[in-house]
Amino acid sequence: MLDRLHPQLRAMLARIAESGYPDQTAAPVEEARRVTVERARDHYGDPTPVDRVEPLVLPGPAGPLEARLYAMNAPEPPPVAVYFHGGGWVLGDIDSHDKGVRAIVAASGCMAVSIHYRRAPEHPFPAAAEDCFAALRWIADNAARLGGDPRRLAVAGDSAGGNLAAVCALMARGAGGPALGFQLLIYPVVDSNLDGGTYATLGDAPVLNRDRMTYFWNSYVPDRARRGDWRCAPLRAASHAGLPPALIIGAGVDPLYGEGVAYAEALRKAGVEAEHLAFPRMAHAFFQAPGVLDDARAAVAAAGAALRRAFGLPAA
Repeated sequence: MLDRLHPQLRAMLARIAESGYPDQTAAPVEEARRVTVERARDHYGDPTPVDRVEPLVLPGPAGPLEARLYAMNAPEPPPVAVYFHGGGWVLGDIDSHDKGVRAIVAASGCMAVSIHYRRAPEHPFPAAAEDCFAALRWIADNAARLGGDPRRLAVAGDSAGGNLAAVCALMARGAGGPALGFQLLIYPVVDSNLDGGTYATLGDAPVLNRDRMTYFWNSYVPDRARRGDWRCAPLRAASHAGLPPALIIGAGVDPLYGEGVAYAEALRKAGVEAEHLAFPRMAHAFFQAPGVLDDARAAVAAAGAALRRAFGLPAA
């Protein structure tokens, strides 16, 4: 399946393989998390410069939540994108996803606040979803104090973070707020069926495969009876009406590809404006490497342009 990948991505994956990292699904979880950060730091290229980076601590339902604010200098308060990192609800953190968030901020003109939620297996479902929604509500209430515009809010995330962004949009609709103007979902996990969608044809894909997703689901939602809950499988929500417009970015060599297509279709059927943008020769996690991959830079530019349109900002 490697021959389906863009040569730039094949070269990047070869360099990662030569680094001798352990199998993250077999290593102790703390070592696996360390590897996730090191791989992003050492192999995803240089970080995009932004004007302002500040650590934050937000109140969460079970204790303080670490967060990080990113912004460009602007003459007026910018829209705010609340970003949830990927990593299968287990491995990622703010540092491992720093480069993707920086790139979005530079491309979109939005402020971003990246949230570090409780991770599985120590904190299984619904801990991550509860943390992320609490963070979203706090940021909506405090955006002006942070220098952002509370009237222009978005949720964003990749992989498991895309799952949490979609879930938060559903939670916000059900709770009557915060009002959201956009959702940016990057190869999101939106269903718990590991035999459906494109798993049949892409279950052995590089970077992310069925075995890794099985590990992540077993860690996050060990009780299989709960995997039909829309708070972990947002594709299964009873209705998708009334949700904010969405851009869903998909990698063509990724078992999650079919879920992203299905979620875009579900949104459109419910009357929600939704675009699915595919990068056929990319694998999972490519968005985090704009310093190395042309397609990652194109995906970042598309995300930035979509956010600018959603919030009435001038084109870059």
